[in-house]
Amino acid sequence: MRPTAVDLFAGAGGLSLGFEQAGFDVVAAVEVDPVHAAVHHFNFPKTANIVRSVVDVSADDVRAAAGLGARNVDVVFGGAPCQGFSLMGQRALDDPRNSLVRDFVRLVVDLHASYFVFENVKGLTVGKHRRFLAELIEEFGRHGYSVQLPWRVLNAAHFGVPQSRERLILLGARKGLPLPAYPEPITRAAGSTQQALLERLAGPTCHDALADLPDAERFAELNETDEVEVSAWGQMSAYAREMRCVAEDAWHLGYRRDWNPRLLTGSMRTNHSDISRRRFAETAPGSVEPISRFFKLAPDGVSNTLRAGTDSARGAFTSPRPIHYARPRCVTVREMARLHGFPDWFRLHETKWHGARQIGNSVPPPLARAVASCVRAALGGALPERPAVVLEAGNRHLLSLTPAQAAAHWGVDNPHRARNRKSGATKRRQEDIEAQRLEELRAGNG
Repeated sequence: MRPTAVDLFAGAGGLSLGFEQAGFDVVAAVEVDPVHAAVHHFNFPKTANIVRSVVDVSADDVRAAAGLGARNVDVVFGGAPCQGFSLMGQRALDDPRNSLVRDFVRLVVDLHASYFVFENVKGLTVGKHRRFLAELIEEFGRHGYSVQLPWRVLNAAHFGVPQSRERLILLGARKGLPLPAYPEPITRAAGSTQQALLERLAGPTCHDALADLPDAERFAELNETDEVEVSAWGQMSAYAREMRCVAEDAWHLGYRRDWNPRLLTGSMRTNHSDISRRRFAETAPGSVEPISRFFKLAPDGVSNTLRAGTDSARGAFTSPRPIHYARPRCVTVREMARLHGFPDWFRLHETKWHGARQIGNSVPPPLARAVASCVRAALGGALPERPAVVLEAGNRHLLSLTPAQAAAHWGVDNPHRARNRKSGATKRRQEDIEAQRLEELRAGNG
């Protein structure tokens, strides 16, 4: 029997995928945003989705949704949203603004999970925020859990991902159980000068990740949709073969999916102005375009950290996507997904705003898989086999729901209600017009 896992703050499912690929069954996923929950359900149709804030979720809710009964929960994992952990007062964890972290601890304890994985931003480990981290570790200790010390910040580029992305990882176990070890790097980022890493295999580059993908700008259909069936793909690197699941071992210990490998997805086009395209073309790879401040990928390097931007309550700003190393445009959502380690069968929301945020908010699946494999090793027992069953994806409409439609689908309130969002092609054209206007204003042309 495969070990069981529960994903808190699940988003689109970067951690869910990594744990599944390491041999776990992710039986429940808690996510407050109904749009993200819909995308998670599309990709993980066997997982029970609980579309509420963790503040309003009990251990009994999780057990009931997942049909667990009295079965043990082997691991709970997740990363509470990191916008501005409050350090007011004598004890930071008592501040109501830090309630999401307290509720992570509560659910680990109430589910009597054998293990937990808490991930978050590197900033939690430096300066005054180390106080918050120390309190969190003490809190787990008071509730009967040990934490593997010293904690580590792991870079996805050291685990087979063509992106420099550092995340704090806390590994914990119920007292009396063996603590998981941290995974050791298996690759190095291009250009790394750390001797210990230089002795290891070079990791995939941006060229390895993107060169085989057809150019979205060849297809007029991608002005109106994010998918198109294509017959001509470029030569695949070893990394691209992994992303396209060409070999059986690309599925690792996860469920195979029934998918159409001829379908290019997540590739809705952005209509940049001629001025912007000229500036993008003139920017040297590996440097920042001075007007827009967009980073241009280097073909022989790795991507900068892909970020999500703000949510609707903070102005709904999506952080800029980097510039393609060979094409005078920003990368598509699918190209972002490749740089993040999401395989091509994995779908994101069809809009660039939601799709990019879902990637920027997620843990790269190869990094998640490396961490999850260490938890599985600590559990002991025989290595799980890859399931024989092939999963069919959820309904395609889950990928195109507006916030209001997604809220109605799950029967919950719409957290995006305050945002005045248009729908369909009209909304997408308006997004492009506004992005182009911003770029031209920055260039002094508007």
